[in-house]
Amino acid sequence: MQRITIKAYAVKHKLSIFNVMKMVKSGKLKTDSIEENGKEVTYIVLDETIEKEVQKGIVPIEEKERASEKEMIKVLQKEVRLLREELDVLKKRL
Repeated sequence: MQRITIKAYAVKHKLSIFNVMKMVKSGKLKTDSIEENGKEVTYIVLDETIEKEVQKGIVPIEEKERASEKEMIKVLQKEVRLLREELDVLKKRL
């Protein structure tokens, strides 16, 4: 089994250190604490099964962009519908 620092794990998986810390605190990642130079350093123990689960949980940036684009399209469609309804009301007043 390999051990890797939290920062190295974050870089490896393109995650923020904050998100890695959340995964450590919630117990999703196995950790090992070792005292080095008077400081306690937390290492993540790499395990194949856990790594596969983490990879499934990470949403690629491209998918996030696609999802946000779809949401934006839905919002714009609603906005266009509202504007058309308001335009119809204004036409009736004339």
